[in-house]
Amino acid sequence: MRLVVIALAIASVVSLVGTPILIKLLSRRGHAQAIRVSTENEAYPDHESKVGTPSMGGVAIILAVLAGYFGTHLLTWRPVSTSGLLVLFLMVGLGLVGLADDYLKIFKQRSTGLRARTKLIGQALVAFTFAYLSVQFPDADGETAASMAVSFVRDTPLVLPLGFFLVWVWFLITATTNGVNLTDGLDGLAVGASVMSFLAYVLLAIWQYGQNCSFVDSEFCYTTQNPLDLGIVAASAAGACFGFLWWNTAPARIFMGDTGSLALGGGIAGLAILSRTELLLPFMAGLFLITTVSVILQVGSFRLTGRRVFRMAPLHHHFEMIGWPEIQIVVRLWIVQGLCIGAGLTLFYAEWVRA
Repeated sequence: MRLVVIALAIASVVSLVGTPILIKLLSRRGHAQAIRVSTENEAYPDHESKVGTPSMGGVAIILAVLAGYFGTHLLTWRPVSTSGLLVLFLMVGLGLVGLADDYLKIFKQRSTGLRARTKLIGQALVAFTFAYLSVQFPDADGETAASMAVSFVRDTPLVLPLGFFLVWVWFLITATTNGVNLTDGLDGLAVGASVMSFLAYVLLAIWQYGQNCSFVDSEFCYTTQNPLDLGIVAASAAGACFGFLWWNTAPARIFMGDTGSLALGGGIAGLAILSRTELLLPFMAGLFLITTVSVILQVGSFRLTGRRVFRMAPLHHHFEMIGWPEIQIVVRLWIVQGLCIGAGLTLFYAEWVRA
């Protein structure tokens, strides 16, 4: 428990102090992401007040996560683990894909950023590399960081061949990263929801560590490799998001951009995969799933029937268009995220009690 508190504190301070430095650097150079405004032909929510707000804040989040993780290990002389390094690799790798996208949007004034195909290829390369490495390097007990079995609250009997496993991991990572990216449309919404997800994985990791098969001789112990180190990563990510939220809450002083949204989505998916709770992910990332589904429904309905389900998608923009204040939308959707995570944690602990 002490280790996750240290990680949370270090990452929070680094993010809280480092973000305004990044704001000054970007503002001084006049680098800001374009904001869509209404035209005669198309209406958008009133975001004109956000014009000129710097983006690429995800850089501060990633640096804070790294500081939290490695700082904790240096202070406690604790060796790093394969599991922890893999999640960090996933976050940094996807963050670099997002950074390239943000760079083109902001510095090169290419409004679309990376081409969709290029962006997906970049995400796939990182995801497939993570997936392959996660089933290498077994420990003394023969356990690898990930398992090729599909997992719910622990591994199920359904074991995938390597090829299907790689595709499954790619799907989980891509779905989660794009979900966070779509949710990042209102000040503080995505990063606040991410804090909840990462704190939930801290709780899962601590429980799995206490009931791990390395210490507990039980039929129902957990085989998760290095669960405490996963908790340190999750605490570092939660702290980084918490510190960033101070500057990203309405009215936002900075946006995290694709750099942040892809990194956070990768972190959440990576923790789900390595904690062997993959099918709990729809609960632990509930708001991101709901947001993604709203876009799918909107696009599908318009293509099939020519009618829209919502005034505008993603869902949070629909609520803006019907007149809800931004802060009200954010807080209510945070509540939805909290309820989803509460359901996920209930399922996780209920399985243990029943066992």
